[in-house]
Amino acid sequence: MSTWTALLIASALAFVLKFLGYVVPASWLDGERTTRITSALPIALLAALVGVQTLTSAHGTVTLDSRAGAVGVALVALLLRAPFIVVVVLAALVAAGLRLLGFP
Repeated sequence: MSTWTALLIASALAFVLKFLGYVVPASWLDGERTTRITSALPIALLAALVGVQTLTSAHGTVTLDSRAGAVGVALVALLLRAPFIVVVVLAALVAAGLRLLGFP
């Protein structure tokens, strides 16, 4: 499957899903379970994106490099409730330091 085919299929699927949002009765969407699931979806998608971008190389193989160290430091900083800008700066400094030391 080419990139353009995948892009067109994803675009059509997004359109259909948005259209279904207007067609589905509101009573189906008002449940507590539906609200919990839809509020958790962005968190799961962002976590998956971070995981894939951190742990894969350009060739699609799993790799541990300076990005993994930076995400680890960012995770610790978030657990210690550091401000977001501090988390970003710490992660950038760790990634730069690890690359300076020779890690890819």
